[in-house]
Amino acid sequence: MRSFDLTPFYRSTVGFDRLFSLLDQSASESAPGYPPYNIERTGENNFRISVAVSGFSPNEISIVAKENTLTIKGEKAANENGQTSEVLYRGIASRAFERQFQLADFVQVKNASLENGLLHVDLVREIPEAAKPRQIPITTSAPAQKVAAEQAAA
Repeated sequence: MRSFDLTPFYRSTVGFDRLFSLLDQSASESAPGYPPYNIERTGENNFRISVAVSGFSPNEISIVAKENTLTIKGEKAANENGQTSEVLYRGIASRAFERQFQLADFVQVKNASLENGLLHVDLVREIPEAAKPRQIPITTSAPAQKVAAEQAAA
């Protein structure tokens, strides 16, 4: 249950629709608990998402980056060898999952690897030159400089 209303912000802002939609969505959803994951900063502009996917093979996991959303899905394949066995106790979860992560602008997926039951997705923030802050030189006109020089001399 949400205790705040974002409608006034939609009426009085331009260009922030995505931000308010994310806030609205996060307030209305409860975060799923499976599979567990970590998010780490590995450098100034580098990040790593580690997802516990023990029991899944690389061909049972899909990673899709679309716009600013990273989606990781896992679905166990059917028993391929045709053997049916009776599981007496199932402590290792092997249910299908889907995790979505909202990425900031200019964050790109660099690579993904599966090691020791952990899926590591490496991300990097690459800000294009056009979006980086730049110093703007200040120029003055010649008459203004002459007036300033005369005032300094007087």
